Amino acid sequence: MKSAVVTFPASNCDRDMFDALEKITGQTPHRIWHQDCEIPDVDVIALPGGFSFGDYLRCGAMAARSPAIKAIRDHADRGGNVIGVCNGFQVLTEMGLLPGALMRNASLKFVCKTVQLKVENADSTFTNAYGKGDVIDIPVAHHDGNYFADADTLAELEDTGRIAFRYVNSSGEATAEANPNGSQHNIAGIMNKRGNILGMMPHPERLIEDAQGGTDGRGFFESIINTLN
Repeated sequence: MKSAVVTFPASNCDRDMFDALEKITGQTPHRIWHQDCEIPDVDVIALPGGFSFGDYLRCGAMAARSPAIKAIRDHADRGGNVIGVCNGFQVLTEMGLLPGALMRNASLKFVCKTVQLKVENADSTFTNAYGKGDVIDIPVAHHDGNYFADADTLAELEDTGRIAFRYVNSSGEATAEANPNGSQHNIAGIMNKRGNILGMMPHPERLIEDAQGGTDGRGFFESIINTLN
């Protein structure tokens, strides 16, 4: 699987994403600086977490206007896969590639901990290595992860199976207590209509080997490989 990781000023999870992709795929990802106007032919482009441009104006808003964005959009329009994690999810919504917006956490505090996610759709490019209903542990670290969309958009996401992951407790229940940021419908990750773009606030790249405390994040990357093979 050929991949590329985009770095914006103040990205701080690009190395984590780079290392995860390299270890799982066995191939070295391309490094893309936000000012690059061309991206090599790859299977997946990853927008990593961090605080692009210092989160000035709005989280992801300035990054979504970087020179590299046109090439990312063109890649997605051709059917290429795009993943956005944490700040990358924020960038994808600012680009208009995913619906809704990521707002300030309901607690108004930065949240950094491991949460439980329920796999809501196990038939997608990004989730097929899991089973539907699986509950997995994945870390979160964000200040603006509160997913918001209008009622019609939320209904469409639910009805079309575009919610990939949902915040739940250890029993798989989507409770308020299990929701770390106040996201509507406990949404942790969504996909576009075509199914080739995914954004999620939790960080699967931070839990891919035992040395990190678990391997629940591996399935995310293995799902993409399964789709491509």
